[in-house]
Amino acid sequence: MTKSSARRSSSPAGDTTSATTAPVLDVRALNRATLARQLLLHRSTRSARDAVGHLVGLQAQNTNPPYYALAARLDGFAPERLSALMARREVARIVTFRSTIHTHTADDCLALGPLAQPARDRELGNFRKGLTGVDLDRLAAVARELVEAAPRTLAQLREALGAEWPDADPRALAVAARCTLPLVQVTPRGLWEKSGQAALTTAEHWLGRPAGTPAEPESVVLRYLAAFGPASVRDMQTWAGLTRLRAVFERLRPRLLTFRDPNGVELFDLPDAPRPDPATPAPPRFLPEFDNLLLSHADRTRVIPPALHGRNWRGNQAYRTLLVDGFLAGLWRLDPGVLVVEPFGEPTRAQREAVTEEGERMLRVLHPEASYDIRFGDVAAR
Repeated sequence: MTKSSARRSSSPAGDTTSATTAPVLDVRALNRATLARQLLLHRSTRSARDAVGHLVGLQAQNTNPPYYALAARLDGFAPERLSALMARREVARIVTFRSTIHTHTADDCLALGPLAQPARDRELGNFRKGLTGVDLDRLAAVARELVEAAPRTLAQLREALGAEWPDADPRALAVAARCTLPLVQVTPRGLWEKSGQAALTTAEHWLGRPAGTPAEPESVVLRYLAAFGPASVRDMQTWAGLTRLRAVFERLRPRLLTFRDPNGVELFDLPDAPRPDPATPAPPRFLPEFDNLLLSHADRTRVIPPALHGRNWRGNQAYRTLLVDGFLAGLWRLDPGVLVVEPFGEPTRAQREAVTEEGERMLRVLHPEASYDIRFGDVAAR
């Protein structure tokens, strides 16, 4: 799909005419466009900090995935570069979208909190019974004083807050602190090949400056499209863990292009964003568990073939995933001395060679001092 064939979106709010006449982007076109935005079609020469900002954060429920995510996306990346950014407090680990931990730039740690708050409020709602009689404003003030005096683990917060509210559920008190305050995980947690408990303090305290002006929803929509588009309203709502974003898209409509997906769903996009030829080759990529590429659309068929729906998860745990030709094609893991690649189907000889080459590159970048063999296994054995 070329940019010249796209439709400039100018219909008023509620008018579905443009949605029904806009050009269709098939699955491969959506795949290649998304890979290009995600820096996975061609590795980028961006700095690690710029990449974290462009991607609007990296999913970081575990400590290592941001490093694997950038290794797959950046040319010349070394894990020490992201680790140094964390040590200098230019990026940090904080709960934002979908009420999950992300690695964000310092600016985004301070600016995105209000937009992500509804997702945290929903999480807090699951613990209301344990907070009967607790004034949440006072709890936030007490918790802020505690974590700014010294970083606290959740266990330490449970103990300290429990002393203030002995009749409340200690776990609910700690969750309430996490959901009402912008709490970052301080280093050494999150540094490459370092260990440390998840100790928390406020973003303002850790980063040494006040929150400032919250991000406008319109600006975040534009950033989402730059990193994940073309996308529907529901796609962005899935990514952010928000609802009722239709009005924001409608305000932006005159500035955007519109398309349709194969099911007729209206997609929005930035006029100058890349939409490569669907035939553009997509090299294999090794992605970490919980990579946002696989989590950030309501309709994930642009990356996950329907026949493989749910194959990258077990319960609440995501597997590390392999892309071949731009689509989910298998799982992988690191065992002692072995990179085990588990394709869902039978790869061709050329695909096996390309996957092996990409695996060797990933190991050189992230584990240069270790020695690994590469073995193809059977995913069905899990």
